[in-house]
Amino acid sequence: MKNTKHILKWFWRTSKSYRLQASINILVGLLHVAADFAFILATKMAIDVATGRSDSSLNLAAACLIGIMVGQITLGFAKKWIAALLGVKAQNRMQQRLFRRLMDSEWRGLESRHSGDVLNRLERDVQDVTNVITETMPSAFCVGVRLIVAFCYLYSMDQRLAVILVVIVPIFALLSRLYVRKMRSITREVRNTDSKIQSILTESIQHRMVLKTLERTGTMTEKLADTQTTLRAQVRHRTLFSSFSGTLLNIGFGSGYLITFLWGVTRLHEGTITYGMMIAFIQLVGQIQGPFREMTRYIPAIIGALTAGERLDELEDMPLEEQGEPIHFPHGAGIRFTHVSYAYDSHKRTILKDLTYDFPPGSTTAIMGETGAGKTTLIRLILALLKPQQGQVEMYGDVPQTNLGWQNTTSASTTEVSVPTSPLTRCNLVYVPQGNTLFSGTIRENLLMGNPEATEEEMKDALTCACADFVLQHPGGLDALCGEMGGGMSEGQAQRISIARALLRKGNILLLDEATSALDLDTEKRLLDNLHKHLGGKQTIIFITHRTAVIEHCNQVLKIQKVKE
Repeated sequence: MKNTKHILKWFWRTSKSYRLQASINILVGLLHVAADFAFILATKMAIDVATGRSDSSLNLAAACLIGIMVGQITLGFAKKWIAALLGVKAQNRMQQRLFRRLMDSEWRGLESRHSGDVLNRLERDVQDVTNVITETMPSAFCVGVRLIVAFCYLYSMDQRLAVILVVIVPIFALLSRLYVRKMRSITREVRNTDSKIQSILTESIQHRMVLKTLERTGTMTEKLADTQTTLRAQVRHRTLFSSFSGTLLNIGFGSGYLITFLWGVTRLHEGTITYGMMIAFIQLVGQIQGPFREMTRYIPAIIGALTAGERLDELEDMPLEEQGEPIHFPHGAGIRFTHVSYAYDSHKRTILKDLTYDFPPGSTTAIMGETGAGKTTLIRLILALLKPQQGQVEMYGDVPQTNLGWQNTTSASTTEVSVPTSPLTRCNLVYVPQGNTLFSGTIRENLLMGNPEATEEEMKDALTCACADFVLQHPGGLDALCGEMGGGMSEGQAQRISIARALLRKGNILLLDEATSALDLDTEKRLLDNLHKHLGGKQTIIFITHRTAVIEHCNQVLKIQKVKE
């Protein structure tokens, strides 16, 4: 758990984008404070007029009370309106910023966290943090102002009573420090368990078919119930601690109110104060005790936000991928592995060892090997999702000599250059992963993910080349809907649409990871023939495959063996 000072610094940096909204809330809050104290003055004036202690006009006093009350109602409405409109905007901005950060982070960083936990942070934690920055802290500031003004007002009326009431301030501060430390630890446990519940729900929905076929839906339900039981116990512990602490504070507040009431009654009986002053006393004590009561409500929210901020800071700590101008090879590119070794930390086993191999520009290569030999790892190294621990993976090809900024140019004078693969070279790659990778939405929207500027003709040509022209026969055509993970389509249909999407991308190295595994032999042969005609040596093609038909269309084969320890 990070120290509070570090998290407060994170809050200060994060709050920069939301200070205007917080300032608006502070302004409305201060106007509300001013209206409340004006109401106290107007009440005292009305009572003193009614009891004959003042010569002012009763009609004027009544008009002041009505005007102030209307102002209070208007300010309350404005505060809710601002919270409703600007609050959602603030949450959306922070969510978008963190989402972009996650998307731009290194692949291994995000993969190390469960998607349910990440979603919980992006939803619940973002909401808690923005609420505290834009609403709770401005309200707390206004409460502090209310406390100071009320004390000064009361001090001007009776110094001894004001001093007695604020004696509880240092006691309150000490108890709050102990309370915050304990509550933050408990809240962290609750949040972690809440993330586990979200992870179970997310994973179970994603793999519902597997759970059904294994007849283990009951197992996941029991796992969910056990985790929920843990959460209930933690919430019960937090509630008991919060309730006990709140009860002690309420005893102190109640005692302060009773002291004030008896003090005022005694002074009224002695004739040293007016009835209007007595009412003002009681209202002012409420204005002093009210802030302390508000603090008991704000503290749990602030503690929750500190925990949420810590969890969001952990997401921001994930390292970003290399940023910069994309390195484009306009005349085709190849991939070269030179003495490359790689081992996953979690496996403690070497996956690739001293691999040297060349995928020349325009070549078609089949990568073969048993499960666990490192085929997918090799693709991830090409995609720069992973970095080799030894050796080097390079992309090379001819580029114009005048191409100093790695921009496209039509210059005929070229020279061969090579650069290490990185996120900046990913613009040259087209990847079709294994399995169903369609997004929910229309087929058109899925295809435009490959190239947002693709025309309808280009989309139809890509579908035809990928043997996915069944889409054009569908009543909805390109605007036909597909569900999450391609729901409503067979695996083979989803694979072919994914290939069509890849063909629309302007890359010159095509990576296909078992991309024909769900196709029948005839469809696979037609697809491979179409790719050969469509690409015709224009692109470097790399297949991960076990299929003989694929190998027949390749001019080189790389066989990978499991590394023997």
